Amino acid sequence: MADGLHSISDSASNIVGIIGITMASKPRDTEHPYGHKKFETISSIFIGLMLLLLGINVIKTSISKLFIPYTLTITIDSLIIILITLIINIFVAIYENKQGKKLNSKILIADSIHTKSDIFVSIGVLVTLIGVKLGLPPTLDTFVSFIVAFFILHASYEIIKENISSLTDKIMIEESVVIDILKDFADIEDIHNIRSRGYKDHIFLDMHIKVDSKLNVDEAHTLVHKIEDTLNYRLNKKVDLIIHVEPNKNNKSDYL
Repeated sequence: MADGLHSISDSASNIVGIIGITMASKPRDTEHPYGHKKFETISSIFIGLMLLLLGINVIKTSISKLFIPYTLTITIDSLIIILITLIINIFVAIYENKQGKKLNSKILIADSIHTKSDIFVSIGVLVTLIGVKLGLPPTLDTFVSFIVAFFILHASYEIIKENISSLTDKIMIEESVVIDILKDFADIEDIHNIRSRGYKDHIFLDMHIKVDSKLNVDEAHTLVHKIEDTLNYRLNKKVDLIIHVEPNKNNKSDYL
């Protein structure tokens, strides 16, 4: 049944999650100056891929059951165990999702989605066992497994979609947002070449700004720090900022 296959996926996901969190928690070093957080992203995607393979496997197994006769053994004990597992998974999914958002942990959020798929699997098993107990044919397991596979594949899609953006350096903040935040800086006469990447809680941002050509180095340095502090405050997240300062020889604003 789908629940047995899912147990294997659970164990593998837990192992991958532990490895990912351990690697991601390492401080940055000379070989990884941006830190090790992408290990968490990679681990989360791996969990998503395992769910993808599991969903495909459930579909294949369900199709084969259409052509192979089989019977289901049902006991009160098995129903109680599945019900207890279902209740535990509901609480685990809620807790993981809450903590994942609080700690900005991709693995915890991915595992909460994984646990949600556990919930649908257990519900599917309960429906099958109760249905057969009421006299429905064992082939009910096949059709319920198709439904379970859909939820597993959807969970896989959610996890991969959530993590692939940071792995492929998708922009983390729109240019218009940056410009809107910095528009009140009188010393900034133009902003261009804005680039961003990173994570929801930690953005790596670089840009070019034009300032009055009469601005000295100390004044430009102070301005950059003010910009960084403002972005950290307004975005309410860690911003690693690199700014290329250019003199505006025309002394004319290009964007305000």
